[in-house]
Amino acid sequence: MATHEEVEALFTHMQEKFDPEKAEGLDAVIQFDLTGDGGSKHWLKISNGTLNYGEGTDPAARMTVRGSTDDFVALMNGKLQPMQAFMLGKIKVAGDTSLAMRLMPLIS
Repeated sequence: MATHEEVEALFTHMQEKFDPEKAEGLDAVIQFDLTGDGGSKHWLKISNGTLNYGEGTDPAARMTVRGSTDDFVALMNGKLQPMQAFMLGKIKVAGDTSLAMRLMPLIS
């Protein structure tokens, strides 16, 4: 079972691995609604070559990613492939889905 601390660590890791060159021209907020044990809401803001994150909701989000905390942690740790997670309904994406395709290369 994933913990709240593990989820926080993943967002910190995303910020550390963020590649601003790949984000050129991107200005977006992405909402993450995670359910189950350790569930929480987080947002990720990519703007002006920076990535920031926080806990809670951001009404300016262009895309929302929903799934269980365990599936999110598995996805971010490479134990669950993004396309597989989406096709199996483990991760759901609403809003501007083109952002989903750009997100992983920005933080890998």
